[in-house]
Amino acid sequence: MKDTKYLEFLKEKYQNPESVYTELINLEAIQNLPKGTELYLSDIHGASTTLEHILRTGSGNVREKIENFYGEKWDNNKKNAFSLMISYPKEALARMEPGSKTKEWYAETILNLIDFMRFCSVKYTRSKVRKALPGKYQYIIEELLYTDLSRNEKNLYYKNILDRLIELEQAQSFIIAICQVIPRLVIDHLHLVGDIFDRSSGEYDILEKLMAHHSVDIQWGNHDVLWMGAMYGSKVNLMTLLRIAARYGYLFDLEKTYGLNLRPLFLYAEENYSVHEAFKPKILSDEKNIFKEESKTLLTKVHQALAVIQFKLEGQIIHRRPEFKMEDRLLLDKIDQKNKTIELNGRTCSLDGFPYDQINFDTPYSLNSEEQYIIKTLLESFQQSEKIERISQFMLKKGSMYLLYNDHLLFHGCIPMDETGKFMKLRFKDSDAHGKDMLDFYEKHIRQAALNPKITEDFSTDLIWYAWTGPVSPLFGRDKMTTFERYYIKDTDMHEEKRNAYFDLRDDEEIAYNILTSFGLDAKHSKIINGHTPVKANKGEQPVKAKGKLFVIDGGMNKAYRKDTGIAGYSLLNNSYGFQLVIHQPFESVDKLFKQNKEDTSLKKMIDAKQKRKLIKDTTVGQTIMSQINDLQRLVSYIKVEKQTNDDSVTW
Repeated sequence: MKDTKYLEFLKEKYQNPESVYTELINLEAIQNLPKGTELYLSDIHGASTTLEHILRTGSGNVREKIENFYGEKWDNNKKNAFSLMISYPKEALARMEPGSKTKEWYAETILNLIDFMRFCSVKYTRSKVRKALPGKYQYIIEELLYTDLSRNEKNLYYKNILDRLIELEQAQSFIIAICQVIPRLVIDHLHLVGDIFDRSSGEYDILEKLMAHHSVDIQWGNHDVLWMGAMYGSKVNLMTLLRIAARYGYLFDLEKTYGLNLRPLFLYAEENYSVHEAFKPKILSDEKNIFKEESKTLLTKVHQALAVIQFKLEGQIIHRRPEFKMEDRLLLDKIDQKNKTIELNGRTCSLDGFPYDQINFDTPYSLNSEEQYIIKTLLESFQQSEKIERISQFMLKKGSMYLLYNDHLLFHGCIPMDETGKFMKLRFKDSDAHGKDMLDFYEKHIRQAALNPKITEDFSTDLIWYAWTGPVSPLFGRDKMTTFERYYIKDTDMHEEKRNAYFDLRDDEEIAYNILTSFGLDAKHSKIINGHTPVKANKGEQPVKAKGKLFVIDGGMNKAYRKDTGIAGYSLLNNSYGFQLVIHQPFESVDKLFKQNKEDTSLKKMIDAKQKRKLIKDTTVGQTIMSQINDLQRLVSYIKVEKQTNDDSVTW
């Protein structure tokens, strides 16, 4: 009965039996097309202009396809110029010499772009290409793409279309529209393997691009859950992300972008804190962060105030959640105010510049009335921001702790394990989770916290903070976060954070096999894609590990990490033949690109041997299509039974 009801419901989607047969044939044909190209990125950390450049160029794939298509027909200069035209059409057209955009130039450029678009769209159905086309030029582009006429004959059909475009002064707009479609055809799907936020202020520009993207998924990183925790009511997460913004000099940008009420914080910090060298903001961009001296002084004081509030709130959670087993991070009650020292790990350490007058040492984790008001005001303005609400919904809809996609495993940080490679267990409440179950446990509670963001001290909200800094967190991956020590203790030995054994063992092929198998994947053919830890390429570290079973694609896209990595990020491409590693050089400006007439992206073939071309039927999308095919085949059988029963043609 249930099956009959479902088939009757499915039947309502189609006008007649023939439309069912047509859809079935179409889906079966799609299954045998080559899979689209996927792009994997991680650890953007607010670097919005770099991300935009990567998306415009298809992470270097536009230039590679031009090479494949035009080969020796064009020289490198012409291919480079054509590539820049596609990636930056408005800028390219604006830079052309007066009088060079003749009627003949427009016609030739449009036809070259149409030819190249046809090459890029060969693995897609007409329906999918149509969805990518701009509405106002859809008909014209389709006519030029699919009408089987020889350009060599200079037929009137093409000539009339092009002449009218030029006469109506639409040629330039038409070129821009085509160029904007091509990167979408070159990259079919985008994976963002964590850490959109922090280190610089471009996160909202990034999210606007992602929200407009035709096909994207996100695996949450530690900096993402820091922000998500604040969205869902975590006071300490909000104080932490604002502290980071003060540290890296973009707090004023957040105030402007999200309409945050920072005035009570500024006034309180100005009155209660003095300048401390360790809290001076790290100004990373000479263009964006040119502060007057008084603004730097204010940021330094605000930075300190946020740190102290953060440490108090952290202590409250640790007391509230003994199951977190983080008592070693209760630091304020270990301070000797008289001697200006602290007892840590059996050592007595001197404190440099600690604001003793801001702590009530009888109850060191209590907040004074002004701090409570600051937290209340900030959380209200943060959660009431329309932009934060948009981000919140998008991160939930498109995000997850991990993703199984096309037989590969994507997660941001690590699978916590001990030195023997055995998965660590997370023991909270009724949970005793490890490996995949641990990540599922975190995701369940992140989504639970999102249901009622006005509740600020429930277990789920506190767990999001633990995901940011806890010793058994797959997103953090260290035994502790030594923020306090780095601010107030000069002995750098006390700054050490011991990373989880995963990061030392992940180069072991057997470890990679064990992880893949635990997620139900065929370890022989599957791979792991990670971010989180910058690959120190300038010191010889490689992003490819475990004999090609695991990729670490954090190459330092944000300027804050480039000193460690020596490059400006990695990305990973996966087309129907396999993987390519992409190495990015710092993106300085569009002007520089046009001055040198090329982009500094290099593609490096991975170690995969030449393999059989992967078709859509072999992918995650193909599995969904196969389910639809099975349903339609059942509907076809149902139609045949109806025909036999009614002895008449079936119509509806």
